Amino acid sequence: MKPPSTSDRRVLSLFPFLLAYLLFIGTARLVKENFRLIKDQGGNAKPLSNLTNGGSLIDGCDLFDGKWVLDGGTRPLYEEESCPYLTQQVTCGTNGRPDSLYQNWRWEPHACKLPRFDAVKLLEILRGKRLMFIGDSIQRTQWQSMVCLIQSVIPPGKKSMHRNPPMKIFRAEEFNASIEFYWAPFIVESNSDHFKKHSVLKRLVKLDSISKHSRRWEGVDIMVFESYVWWMYKPIINATIGSLDNVKEYDVTNAYELALKTWANWIESNINPHTQKIFFMSLSPTHLWSWEWKAGSNENCFNESYPIQDPSYWGTGSSRDMMGIVRDTLQDLAINVTLLNITQLSEFRKDGHTSVYTERRGKLLTSEQRSDPNSYADCIHWCLPGVPDTWNEILYAYLLHDFPLH
Repeated sequence: MKPPSTSDRRVLSLFPFLLAYLLFIGTARLVKENFRLIKDQGGNAKPLSNLTNGGSLIDGCDLFDGKWVLDGGTRPLYEEESCPYLTQQVTCGTNGRPDSLYQNWRWEPHACKLPRFDAVKLLEILRGKRLMFIGDSIQRTQWQSMVCLIQSVIPPGKKSMHRNPPMKIFRAEEFNASIEFYWAPFIVESNSDHFKKHSVLKRLVKLDSISKHSRRWEGVDIMVFESYVWWMYKPIINATIGSLDNVKEYDVTNAYELALKTWANWIESNINPHTQKIFFMSLSPTHLWSWEWKAGSNENCFNESYPIQDPSYWGTGSSRDMMGIVRDTLQDLAINVTLLNITQLSEFRKDGHTSVYTERRGKLLTSEQRSDPNSYADCIHWCLPGVPDTWNEILYAYLLHDFPLH
């Protein structure tokens, strides 16, 4: 069993002290390292954006290498009140956030331009297709973002939302297209798979079991997978291989690797690369400790209004081991899976989290709770409109490239 690195072990030891906080936000990603690059097997530094089975460049341009530009003319891409599908968890403005600057930043790659998001073009690409986001609450936010980005161009009566737990399905009727979310925080099966009752203290992951989930994925045209923060709840995790009676404690990095191998086996056995397209999202950063970007401070993402300007900034929440496992898994696949490397660009956005302008157990934080951001600020989830819209703009660029309209 592969032991955790020294830096991983140091941060994972903080988990007992953060348990109450983690239960509130439902999930966490707390691995302390300062690495922007992953070492390849030859020991050479290689940017994560290049570490995909088929490469992540579009016509030679790295969409993930760029900067945030303030753009009040084209941002936000939609308004909170114009999208009835947003949940209370992510509507920071409606929930009382006094500033709105977090909605006005546009991601600008250094070597090229992102195509302007066109909802009608995307719907044409998705005509007769199913687009499914698979993962945890971070992935659910990206799904909500995508629904909001396209729903305004669909006439009333021609769109619908259906709930088929653990799925949510938005349909564009005239295009025979659906944008779906499937709850699977570990990708493989676990005792946290219930769409509501998933905040269990003793998590159990079935490292070699995926069929319960995957039968819902069969035949889906475009899939976007994501799984990370739920693995980082504690430095070890209870897991099984084979018999459910044989429960053992696994180091999370080893368990994650085994789970992704199970996922990879399913991909290779079930995906038709000529008709289906698969993406894997890199980890979504947290901004739990302000000393990372403001030396000597002892706060978090609360009351932040501007992105981090240091182009080399890399927070303490990104595990080199876990990111390396994703890299190796994708590179070893016989089928092309594209990595959407949103980690670095999202690292800069300490201002984009829901902070205290969100809910807890289905209820908005009280004024008393909001006055204690060190205890109650959620610096893991993101406001909408906001950062996840950019993730979807990049996904749109890939879809436009892979499914050209004639």
